[in-house]
Amino acid sequence: MSRALFKSTSIVATMTFVSRILGFARDIIAARIFGATAAVDAFYIAFKIPNFMRGLFAEGSFSTAFVPTLAHYKQTQSEREIQQFIAHMTGVLGLILLIVSVVGVLGSKGLIALFAPGLDPYRFQLASEMLRITFPYLMLISLTALIGAILNCYGLFWVPAFTPALLNLCLIATSFGMTRYFDVPVKAQAFGVLLAGLLQLGFQLPFLKQLNLLRRPRFKRRDPGVQQVLKLMLPALFGASVGQISLLLNTVFASFLVAGSVTWLYYSDRLAYFPLGIFGVALMTVLLPHLSRQYAAKTPEAFSSTVNWGLRCNLLIGIPASLTLLILSGPLIISLFHYGKFTLHDVLMTQRSVVAYAVGLQAFMLIKILAATFYAQQNIRTPVRLGIIALLVNVFLNALLIFPFKHAGLALASSLSAWLNAVLLLQGLRARGILRWQSGWILFMWRLLFANGALGLFLYWTAASLSVWLQWDWRQRFLHIVSLGFVSILVYVGCLWISGLRFQDLKATP
Repeated sequence: MSRALFKSTSIVATMTFVSRILGFARDIIAARIFGATAAVDAFYIAFKIPNFMRGLFAEGSFSTAFVPTLAHYKQTQSEREIQQFIAHMTGVLGLILLIVSVVGVLGSKGLIALFAPGLDPYRFQLASEMLRITFPYLMLISLTALIGAILNCYGLFWVPAFTPALLNLCLIATSFGMTRYFDVPVKAQAFGVLLAGLLQLGFQLPFLKQLNLLRRPRFKRRDPGVQQVLKLMLPALFGASVGQISLLLNTVFASFLVAGSVTWLYYSDRLAYFPLGIFGVALMTVLLPHLSRQYAAKTPEAFSSTVNWGLRCNLLIGIPASLTLLILSGPLIISLFHYGKFTLHDVLMTQRSVVAYAVGLQAFMLIKILAATFYAQQNIRTPVRLGIIALLVNVFLNALLIFPFKHAGLALASSLSAWLNAVLLLQGLRARGILRWQSGWILFMWRLLFANGALGLFLYWTAASLSVWLQWDWRQRFLHIVSLGFVSILVYVGCLWISGLRFQDLKATP
C-alpha cells in the first residue's frame, strides 16, 4: 500500500516539477519582456480572478466533494452506474460554469471593481478588457479539473499533473510570438491563457476515453451521486472560498499600493509556492482518493497510518524548502528575474514578500494534508469553520501590517494566518481521534533538526552577498545557484542518512 503511495506521489511530483520549471521559464521571460509595470499589474489581476473562481469550482469545492463520492462509487457501484454518474455530473457542472462564464464576461468591469477597487483608471480599463478574454478559461480549466479528478481516482496521476505545463507553454509562446500585434504587449498573455484552457481540456479527453468513461454530458440534477456532490459542495464552497479569499485579499489591498505591488506579490507567490506546488499539492492529490477509499472500507488504523506517513513526508520537504527560501531569496530572485525591464528595485521589493511567504510555507503545506484528512471522511464543515477563523485573523493582520511593511505585510499576514489554520486543523484531528501519533516521531524530529541545522549553516556560509550576485552575468548566476542547490541536497540527505534515516523508511508507513 505505502509503496504504491510513494510511487504515485513521486510520479505526480516529477510531472509537477516539469510544469513548475516551465512556469519559472515563463516568469523569467515575462519579467524580461514586460517588467513590473501598471499594464502587467492589470494582466495579473485579470488572470487572478478566473483563477480565484477556479479555486472555488474546480480544485476547491468540487474536487473535495467529487473525489470521495467517486471513490465510494468505485467501491460499491457497477461500471455502468459510474458512467452515468460522470455523465450527469459533467452536465450539471458544465451548465453552471457556462452561466458563470457568460456573467463574468458581461460583468467584467464590476468584477474588477470588486476584486481590485484601488486601481487607477488606466489599470482598471486595461484589466477589464483582458478579463473578458481570460474569464472563459474558468469553464475550460474547471472541466479539465473534473476529468483530472476522475483520472486520479483511476491511478493516472501523471496526466493531470502534467496538464498545467500546457499553460506555461502557451504563455511562453505568446510572449515571443504575439506581443507585436498589440498596442499593449502584455495583452498577448490574455489570449495565451484562453488558448491554454482549450489545449488542457483537449489533452485529457483521450485518456478519459481509454478508461471508457467519456460520455456525452447529460443534465440530471436528481442523480443520487450528483445530489451527494452538490450537498458536499456547499460547505466545501465556503471552505475553498476561505483559502482563495485569503490570497485574493492580498491583491485587493495591494491595488491601493504603488504600481508594481501586485506584480511583486505575484512573483513572490510563484517562488514561495514552488515547493508547495511540487510536493504539497502532489501529496494531497495522491492521499485524498487513497484516504477516501480507506474510509469507505472502514479501516481506521490504516487511515491513521497513512496520515502519519503523509505528515512525515510533508515535514521532510517543507522545512528545508522554507529554510532555503529564507536564506537564498535574494540570489534566487536575481538569478530568475533580474533581466531586461525587471529592475534592482523590483528585486528588493520582491525579496521582502518572498521572505514573508517563506515564514508560512510549511504551514501552507501542512494545511493540504490536514484538510484532505477531513475531506476524505466527507467532513467539510470542520475545516470550513476553522478556515473562517483563520481568514478573519488574516484580514485583521492585513490591515495591521500593510502600514509598516506595505506589500510584504500582506504576505506576512497570509503566513501567520496559515500557521493558525494548520494548528487548529491538527487540534481538530487529534480531538476527534482521527489522528493518532505513531511511534518514532520524537526520533524523526531530532533527525530533521540535525539535518536542517546543517543545511542552514551551509547555505549561510556559502551564499555570496547580493552585490556579488548582481555583478555576475546570467551564466554565473545559474551555475552558482544550481551548484548550491545540488550540494545542499547532498548535505541534507547526507545528514539524514548519518542520523539513521533510510530510503526504505519513506516507502513504508510508520
